[in-house]
Amino acid sequence: MAEFRMPALGADMETGKVAQWLVKPGDRVARGDIVAVVETQKGAIDVEIFASGVIQQLLVPEGSEVPVGTVLALVDGATPTAATAPLTQPGVPAASPVPAPSAPSTAAATPAVPPASPVAPPVVPPRVRASPAARRLAAELGVDLATVTGTRLDGAVTLDDVRAAAAAGAAPAAAAAPDAGDRAAAMRAAIATAMARSKREIPHYYLGTEIDLGRALGWLEEANRRRSIGERLLPAVLLLKATALAVREVPEVNGFWVDGAFRPSTPVHLGVAISLPHGGLVAPAIHDADGLSLDALMAALRDLVERARSGRLRGSEVTDSTITVTNLGDQGVGTVYGVIYPPQVALVGFGAVRQRPWAVDGLLGVRPIVGATLSADHRASVGHRGARFLAAIDHLLQEPEKL
Repeated sequence: MAEFRMPALGADMETGKVAQWLVKPGDRVARGDIVAVVETQKGAIDVEIFASGVIQQLLVPEGSEVPVGTVLALVDGATPTAATAPLTQPGVPAASPVPAPSAPSTAAATPAVPPASPVAPPVVPPRVRASPAARRLAAELGVDLATVTGTRLDGAVTLDDVRAAAAAGAAPAAAAAPDAGDRAAAMRAAIATAMARSKREIPHYYLGTEIDLGRALGWLEEANRRRSIGERLLPAVLLLKATALAVREVPEVNGFWVDGAFRPSTPVHLGVAISLPHGGLVAPAIHDADGLSLDALMAALRDLVERARSGRLRGSEVTDSTITVTNLGDQGVGTVYGVIYPPQVALVGFGAVRQRPWAVDGLLGVRPIVGATLSADHRASVGHRGARFLAAIDHLLQEPEKL
């Protein structure tokens, strides 16, 4: 019998609320299946299970908020291994788990205390097909989605369906979600907690450089001419791919500081800072970014941004980042020096691409220049290695056809 526990979905997470179960007792699951939606200060996260077997019992009902490490469900037929341990971010200790109920003894002994009446597992209603936006609107309007008939061809509930149900006096939901202002305030508080820890515990050092993107943008323009509008690449993809490949040359910036030592990561799971509509920020991971083609990386980026802004991220995407990239160029910022998200050891920042006077082979001209910065943990690397990392990004962007 394996235990499925409340995962730690961030360095600052102490508790989580089981917003919805997507399985019920008797369902067969495989490792990686999404089995629950957990609400945190940073939004609702789809949580995967790290064991295969049959759901034996759901121990925490929907709507309950419990500490990280609490046993949420029991999975029968799964062998307890490292894969079935609580999903935690590296370096984030799980809270003391709440023990699962012991199986009743078959011995004919009289217990000192009369056993409590058995509690039936919670009844899990079937999952209603609805977009995250429709779910949020239903919570705000007090509409029970189980009472709404979806009008899409696949039976999914739309925003108009929710509004119509609210106007018709549909049954209120058990509990309304906090308004957007409360959610934004909670997310800012969570971000502030993580950043305060970062500045308190991590000895940052900062490096900056400027990179000529003339060749990269020229190559990109030519490549996009042969593509349909929907298949065109954005300049940000070149920056992400160059960063992921540069990690191979300077692996000290890729990994975690855990238990007083640097734990390097072989995979490059690139965290991408994404702003949210209500003012929050998340940095989910694009897994194995160094091995993706530019087209695959572009598709992954579009998908990640869309799901982040609609509240459909997976737990592994929230916890797996090994190095993070933030790009504020679209806001006109020339230089950004970020704060490392613990327990990571580095963050790369890119600013706006600007036309600047620039000398090439002794001749002065105007070139597209981007500011690139590195915020790094001095316990894991030194300035010389950090400088080499930025130089590697620059070199890679001068040969865009090889990315």
